[in-house]
Amino acid sequence: MPKYNLYGLGNALVDTEYQVSEDLLLALDVEKGMMTLIDSEQLSVLEEKLRDHGELKKQASGGSAANSLIAAANFGSKVFYSCKVADDDLGTFYHKDLIESGVATNLDKIRESGTTGRCLVMVTDDAERTMNTFLGITGDMGAHEIDEGALKSSEMLYIEGYLASSEKARAAAIYAHQFAKKSGIKVALTFSDPAMVTYFRDQVSKIVGDGVDLLFCNEQEAMTWTGETSIEKALSSLSDTAVQWVCTRGKDGASVFDGKSQFDVPGREVTPVDTNGAGDMFAGAFLFGLSNGWSFERSASFGVYASGYLITQYGPRLKINDHARLLKGFKTI
Repeated sequence: MPKYNLYGLGNALVDTEYQVSEDLLLALDVEKGMMTLIDSEQLSVLEEKLRDHGELKKQASGGSAANSLIAAANFGSKVFYSCKVADDDLGTFYHKDLIESGVATNLDKIRESGTTGRCLVMVTDDAERTMNTFLGITGDMGAHEIDEGALKSSEMLYIEGYLASSEKARAAAIYAHQFAKKSGIKVALTFSDPAMVTYFRDQVSKIVGDGVDLLFCNEQEAMTWTGETSIEKALSSLSDTAVQWVCTRGKDGASVFDGKSQFDVPGREVTPVDTNGAGDMFAGAFLFGLSNGWSFERSASFGVYASGYLITQYGPRLKINDHARLLKGFKTI
């Protein structure tokens, strides 16, 4: 019997979220709706301007895969997360947050000196999130951060697409993919952000290799990845990459392929405040469902239900107690 339902591999970033105006985004000269990598000097400049002209909303441990695994753990899955933080205050904050969320991790071992990664999240009045990311020490994550024993004791490996932007992290993702495949463990991948398939397509392709068992993406990522100009054609082409796939479609819910049949799951009618982390929450809820033997349709419906609630508040994650309440509410539908 596997010890973990999910083994995640991804960046470890402390998210600092600000409410900003469209005019401020233009003044900062950042690309709206995308993730952009920045260096330490750019980080300092942006932090100063956001403190002066933005409204601080939230700070929390983050990273695409981390958000998904924390959600899955709080819903009830058994998870392990491999990542890299520094031996600094933010690294300690990050490690503590994972443990309190019920996530087993390689961070229990000695941490190296350096600077823990940061992500500045800027949210505009239309609820769109824009991210500028300083990778810090997480950009140096390598194969030695992978706990092979924990991975071998897991049902599924979950890799975030953001790892493609770092040579060392990309090599670690490729190694984990190959190790999982040899060990008979299913491999899931999320593209994470349109920027990854737009600017790092070749690098993402190396992680994908000859294909994955399960792929998570949104409409923009699906069309960019497949080169198709319509979402219908793009969805049809996703099976060239993955045995099974899920494409989130915002207010329209999600399109899902379980390996045999393709179907749509309707969205929820909510008033969005902040879309940051919506895809991560969807994946976490969906993977929780799969690990409990739910069908693809039921798992996707739960993903839509949970992510629909998340975007009505600020931040990429729910409070721990909210997960049990959401799960109970969903089961009554």
